[in-house]
Amino acid sequence: MEFTRTSVRRRRKGRLRRTGLIAGASAMLLAAGTAVAPGASGAGDARGTGTVSPRVAALIARMSLDEKLSFVHGGTDPRKLGQAGYIPGVPRLGIPELRLTDGPAGVRVNAHATAMPAPVALASSFDDRLARTFGQVIGRDGRALGQDVLLSPMTNIIRVPYAGRNFETFSEDPLLSSRMVSGEIAGVQSQGLIATVKHYAENNQEDNRMGVNVNVDEQTLRQIELPAFEAAVKAGAGAVMCSYNSVNGEHGCGSDELLDSILKEQWGFKGWVMSDWGATHATSDIVNGLDQEMPSGVFLGDGLKTAITNGTIPVSELNDAVARILGQMKKFGLLDGAVGRRPARDPKGGAQIAQKVAESGSVLLKNTGRALPLTGKDTSIGLIGPTAKTPKVTGGGSSYVVPDSASSPLATITRRAGRNARVRYAAGGDNTGAPIPATALNPALAVGSDGTIPVTPAASFNYSGTLTVPADGDYSFVYDLPAAYGTLKIDGKSVITGFLGSSTANVHLTAGTHGIAAGASAIQGAPTKIRLNWVTPQAARAAREQAVALARQVKTPIVFAYDDGTEGFDRKNLSLPADQNGLISAVADANPNTIVVLNTGSSVTMPWLPKVKAVLDTYYPGENGAEATARLLYGDVNPSGKTTQTFPASESATPVAGDPLRYPGVDNQENYSEGVYVGYRWYDKEKAAPLFPFGHGLSYTSFAYRDLAVRQSHGGVTVSFTLKNTGTRDGDEVAQVYVGASPKTTAPQAVRSLGGYEKVHLRAGESKTVRIRVDAQQLKYWNTSSHAWVLGTGHREVWVGSSSRTLPLHGGVDVAH
Repeated sequence: MEFTRTSVRRRRKGRLRRTGLIAGASAMLLAAGTAVAPGASGAGDARGTGTVSPRVAALIARMSLDEKLSFVHGGTDPRKLGQAGYIPGVPRLGIPELRLTDGPAGVRVNAHATAMPAPVALASSFDDRLARTFGQVIGRDGRALGQDVLLSPMTNIIRVPYAGRNFETFSEDPLLSSRMVSGEIAGVQSQGLIATVKHYAENNQEDNRMGVNVNVDEQTLRQIELPAFEAAVKAGAGAVMCSYNSVNGEHGCGSDELLDSILKEQWGFKGWVMSDWGATHATSDIVNGLDQEMPSGVFLGDGLKTAITNGTIPVSELNDAVARILGQMKKFGLLDGAVGRRPARDPKGGAQIAQKVAESGSVLLKNTGRALPLTGKDTSIGLIGPTAKTPKVTGGGSSYVVPDSASSPLATITRRAGRNARVRYAAGGDNTGAPIPATALNPALAVGSDGTIPVTPAASFNYSGTLTVPADGDYSFVYDLPAAYGTLKIDGKSVITGFLGSSTANVHLTAGTHGIAAGASAIQGAPTKIRLNWVTPQAARAAREQAVALARQVKTPIVFAYDDGTEGFDRKNLSLPADQNGLISAVADANPNTIVVLNTGSSVTMPWLPKVKAVLDTYYPGENGAEATARLLYGDVNPSGKTTQTFPASESATPVAGDPLRYPGVDNQENYSEGVYVGYRWYDKEKAAPLFPFGHGLSYTSFAYRDLAVRQSHGGVTVSFTLKNTGTRDGDEVAQVYVGASPKTTAPQAVRSLGGYEKVHLRAGESKTVRIRVDAQQLKYWNTSSHAWVLGTGHREVWVGSSSRTLPLHGGVDVAH
């Protein structure tokens, strides 16, 4: 195991820390007129920062101990802009404040911002250039809204289909995730906003994320989870956020192996490591590679001051951390007045890019009998589902963004259908609910005339009592927490843990009295209003009956379905919430022309799939998602997105099914015993049939592959082939190259793994010769004996096609050193 540290390495690190600064930086401090005490000298290179600039060294030499300490933990922003974190700076030395903001799909502050589609939708575009443009929009917004550091992108691998934050990250494949994170970081940082890649490492679930210890073997760690983080470092990410969970017995934010050895020494990371909010566990974490504790200084405040004062921790550790932060501030011009030179927001331009991402990343999963695109002949349309009228823009948690504006699909589709068409609407369900009657609660719940409950930073909401229901049935509880964190328990069982956004839970209750407890806290430094509503079985039944009646009356019913992905908790199952599966099935039984639009953050099961004609997955499509959806449904844009995660055929057929030690863990221990067989690698190894494979996505045109040629070149492999658009519409195809296992090693290997891809635009009838390079890194495996990457030699099979399971071209190449 790589995580077994040797006494030799401990002695080497001890010597580095006792000596403190490298000679060059010591000389800089001496030249600045500050005596350097033995073992206490400042901003060194003990952990791979590179030579500290004279300017940074001089600033550290002039800083007091308290001023240095103010950099390594968060504080309270006097301006209260609503961002996630704050560092006060040192005004007397001209060092400005730092403001740190979420998040992955746009800037989260107490203001409107461009709400981008979920990052998983961006990744589904398979468009590296678009990833950079996506980052540019967020980078400009962040700078314009007074922020300096973006707490994004997230690039943890999608390992668990239930994971609540799958929508915030990119994919189950390390190559695709690496290319997406590199592009986004380049875009964010081109605007002067420092990017923070997170959550390092193996934060692949939300349930028990603060307590679980991930036991993962060295090869799996290196080949599956870490490549995208290393790609982020190579792209120049200014900061890395360490994770809540432990890895092989070490807390993510106190892991010497992850933070010092791999990140700073082996990869040469020059930025700083900050903790996830509340993920620091000890003052000694700063010795193991942590540079900054967020959001406050529980451990790296007075505790660190005491440890430095009594000599338990050398001041060189503190100086190194401060040097890393100041070094990035210098790199981004923040020490030279860039804080005061901010761009204006560009809401219109941001909305256009948000729409382009939504259009490029939406995936046409099914299209039977050319049900799509809609045409002028579709003059009788019924839109069904609450998100057809109230758009699903974004997920919950730290990725929640208040958009500049957001149209509804009902409005955009009605407009696109034209005057000759009639578009009607039925809710079919209710994702907002109605206030729980006072007569049902004891004691009564105090709510305002608008049905809301006020919550302030100084006054949280806490309720405990009983709930009396009149009849047996499935009750849907809706907890809307726009700027708050909240929990809901029924009969002592947690049913909702919500964070910034709306969450829904279905609970089967028998007639009579039940225990209910709810709590909520404001988390953005400002008062907010929350709602705790419900949908009774009677109300749900009436809404469904109206939807079914509408489906019988129209030619084309389109059902909009959603889920509630959010930070803080995982989905309990892969079904759509609020019995939307039952709604879709009932609508399809009433009208076989049913089309489904999914506003979901991750894979879902689809028991109704054989009954419907078409399925379009738009994920959480951002503020212009409704415009994109209308254009995709009508063929104004040809769908070109591909799945970045495998959709399982059932909950019993996933890599973690039936083994609680794999997920969610037992007694805080979780074993990644599937090894390197994550996502499609597991489905291929087990010969399991997915509902939709990795890389799947249909088009309104068709493509043909031929003339495969494969050759080794410059350490990698070049794959060439002819791609032809054989249909009648222009379109984009994501051509994918997969590489088979090496016969020269006994190490675990995937049956095939993604080696390269390219998104190709072709006019109707056009052909192109496509060349995709598989670089040498994609031909290597991690050798656990040498603790190094080793080229997998011998005859390697090569496949080319439109998904991991649709591979019409097959060849091979002999790989040699």
